[in-house]
Amino acid sequence: MLALIPLGAVAVTLAAFYLRPSEEPGSVIERSGPMPALEGEWLLGEPLPPSSYRGKVVLVNFWGTWCGPCRKEQPVLQRLSEEFEGRVQFIGVDFLDDQAAAREFVREFGVTYPSIVDDGPLGHRFGVPYAPATFLVDRTGEMRYQLLGAQEEPELRRYIEKLL
Repeated sequence: MLALIPLGAVAVTLAAFYLRPSEEPGSVIERSGPMPALEGEWLLGEPLPPSSYRGKVVLVNFWGTWCGPCRKEQPVLQRLSEEFEGRVQFIGVDFLDDQAAAREFVREFGVTYPSIVDDGPLGHRFGVPYAPATFLVDRTGEMRYQLLGAQEEPELRRYIEKLL
């Protein structure tokens, strides 16, 4: 009987490894719990108090100027922010980046939604493994989806529409 204990431990470890959510680009992880507070210096726009997006779907996108997939994804995010204006609050998070380069990125891509600067703590609270990472939050402030890697427009639109 004692000989079966190590086998059971190995089986549990393997099951936990293979059944854990993937962190590969393109992965979608269902999330729960309240969205962490967005605290810090705002790169673009005025500070955004939670009352301004209460009752709306919120999309939080972690990006960096050093991130090639972020550059690919940015035009998609801007188009969707315009399409869903008033119903979905888009918020960018400039993740582990140089602020001067980030301001140039925002100008280059014509980003109109607010962005906050993060040197790591905010990404840690959200559980960001790498950029780009997008989080979708429902109207009650509960995190629902974590989308890893650059998102294609139809896929991102589908997840937004699920929450509307």
